[in-house]
Amino acid sequence: MAIGGFIFFGLIFALIFYVVGIFNKLVTLRNRFKNAFSQIEVQLKRRYDLIPNLVETAKGYLKHERETLEAVISARNQALTGLQQASADPSSNTALKNLAGAEGVLQSALGQLNMVMEDYPDLKANENMMQVSEALTSTENRVAFSRQSFNDAVTIYNTYKQAFPPVFFANQFGHTQDANLLEFEDSAAIQAAPKVSF
Repeated sequence: MAIGGFIFFGLIFALIFYVVGIFNKLVTLRNRFKNAFSQIEVQLKRRYDLIPNLVETAKGYLKHERETLEAVISARNQALTGLQQASADPSSNTALKNLAGAEGVLQSALGQLNMVMEDYPDLKANENMMQVSEALTSTENRVAFSRQSFNDAVTIYNTYKQAFPPVFFANQFGHTQDANLLEFEDSAAIQAAPKVSF
């Protein structure tokens, strides 16, 4: 009977140890996708900080294109607000959709600005404009890479959470909802990094 008792308590201990392992892995994976979102946040903030420089540089050349410049700044501010909301809770589907929508509006406004700038060869040759455009292009590549890392981390988290046996414990441990991917409306255009050629 003593051996049976040891085996019984050994199995109970092993089960507890296994369940604690599931809890810890869920926490680890959730923290990874939240950290991956913070990397997106860093790159998007960098881009949002570059946009006013772009507009300031272009302002002197585009005196008759005030509406276009204002649209870019407005879209940038809207995207920054969306980023702040998503940063507060990267697992919120609504916040990620709002951010993706704001990013789509910003990409459209930047595209419109690029089309307008094509008519100003002096602006395209401006050294400050070339530096800002190179920084924006580099940042776009970093955003795409960071977004892919975030989506990979979310997929790993969701897959583990939905797998057997963690699926039985996830809800009890507070992992009630799947994390959401960050998908921009025009995903192909974002992944290809917009052409910022001035």
